[in-house]
Amino acid sequence: MASRCSSAASLRVAVRFNSTTTIKRVGVVGAGQMGMGIGLVAANIAKLPVLLLDSNKAQVDRGLKFVDVLLKKDVLKGKITEEEAKEIRGRISVTSDINDFKDVDIAIEAITENPVIKRELFANLCRITPKHAILASNTSSISITKIAAATKRPEQVIGMHFMNPVPVMKLVEIIPGLATSPDTLTATLALAHAMGKTTTQSGDMPGFIANRILMPYINEAIFVLQDGIATREDIDATMKLGTNTPMGPLTLADFIGLDTCLAIMKVLHTQLGDDKYRPAPLLTKYVDAGWLGKKTDKGFYTYTYPPKK
Repeated sequence: MASRCSSAASLRVAVRFNSTTTIKRVGVVGAGQMGMGIGLVAANIAKLPVLLLDSNKAQVDRGLKFVDVLLKKDVLKGKITEEEAKEIRGRISVTSDINDFKDVDIAIEAITENPVIKRELFANLCRITPKHAILASNTSSISITKIAAATKRPEQVIGMHFMNPVPVMKLVEIIPGLATSPDTLTATLALAHAMGKTTTQSGDMPGFIANRILMPYINEAIFVLQDGIATREDIDATMKLGTNTPMGPLTLADFIGLDTCLAIMKVLHTQLGDDKYRPAPLLTKYVDAGWLGKKTDKGFYTYTYPPKK
């Protein structure tokens, strides 16, 4: 059973995209940093009711605490009032039961980068959500066409790749699959714009635009560290100060999550068949050790003492 906190006023909010598609309620699968960020932006900027689905209560609690912290910061900065913060928080509901997605107009998946798990989820979403509902994936590298093939409505499946952290980053990559309909594309673009995002459109190829470029860059930086060419600090300082990026590649990898980086590199390597996408052995070793970056307090850098148990 969903925990309902949406106000009657918020339930009347709708974003109309064209003559046939009206989104009144957004479902988000996965209450991790990405899913919670997507939910917050939909509730805050697009002012739509959001239902978050996750079976991990501890993760849900952490995510809602993260939302509360961000809203409090916005109040302190004068961006929103305390009353507006309460209204935004009131638009967000949580559930552990996928059957509660029976009345969402779009379901946005933000779970682990595993094609088998995603395909199973989309098959279930196809069975439970209304026939008109769009099924969107936040995947950063996996084929939208392959995910869509697990459903009976491939024309309503699309990629909606948000950047992390979602409340800060302006970009959303939109990726139509082979069967994605023009109406689905139009509606998804309009939702992203209603959420205050700038969109780019990519063909359905491994890595799309962002990670086809970014992940080999990060992977090569890991090879430079592995081969003893430079220290982690010198690698990051060189790229940060020499190319005017906000952070170096190893720090960025820690923020993204080393498990996510490895998963994307594996997709690029297996799907494109080019050894230039071979994951650095050091990256694999760190993931095997459970050193996943900032989310585990240890990756290429250590972030807290002592590390999480």
